[in-house]
Amino acid sequence: MLSLNPETTALVLIDLQNGIINLPLEPYDGQKALSVGKNLAEKFREAGAPVFLVRVTFSDGFPDVPSQNVDQPADYPEGGFSPEWDQFADGLKQASDFVITKRQWGAFYSTELDLQLRRRGITTIVLSGIATNFGVESTARQAWEHGYDLVIAEDGCTSFSRPLHDMAVQQIFPRLSRVVQSEKIVLK
Repeated sequence: MLSLNPETTALVLIDLQNGIINLPLEPYDGQKALSVGKNLAEKFREAGAPVFLVRVTFSDGFPDVPSQNVDQPADYPEGGFSPEWDQFADGLKQASDFVITKRQWGAFYSTELDLQLRRRGITTIVLSGIATNFGVESTARQAWEHGYDLVIAEDGCTSFSRPLHDMAVQQIFPRLSRVVQSEKIVLK
């Protein structure tokens, strides 16, 4: 068991939104990541620890999408995303949760996540969501660079292939955080 102080620990869930949870994902499907996220969120709320829900979205016409020249650009739908694409999955968001909107992979750059965490005295972040090696890994790297202690709930993370997930979990996350199964996280 990993015992964490609810007064200095926050949960950050990445991209558990309608347009992402139903994509083909491995090693867990999006519903598994969502279920783990909901369970963790309930545990944090009961302990009085803050829950931060992070979503990615873009304006109509995608003027705010990062536009660097890359070998494999993202494929955005010509007519834009459906109106519910960036909405959190049913049953996830509660009134006490904080919502962070990002327009890139990581949740720290150009958002108020760091400000809201620091003003609440948070020194430890529990992190999970989709995709392990994109949004979760970018956020984990940024959290580490900002000096936060970090715990990754591995069973609450998933990606577009098992090798992508495994690379982050086995090679990157252990250098930035403690990697555990969600049921091992205790707040007291």
